[in-house]
Amino acid sequence: MHGFTEEDLILHLYKEISVEQSMLIEEALANDWALKEKFEVMAAAVNDLKKLSLSPRKSSVETILQHASSSNKKLPSSV
Repeated sequence: MHGFTEEDLILHLYKEISVEQSMLIEEALANDWALKEKFEVMAAAVNDLKKLSLSPRKSSVETILQHASSSNKKLPSSV
């Protein structure tokens, strides 16, 4: 049994793990099909997330700008 957690796999996926730990994970992935399948699902999810283009709704941005504008008018002149 390898004993690697999903967090270990995620750290490996993002290359935020030590070289030694990464080598152990690579060895486990080569020998454990269930772990490799779990890792491949995570890798596919990361690739899908990279494809997303997220941005706020225009109405949200306008609301924030209006609030900022009105807050700016309330500041004392000494600021």
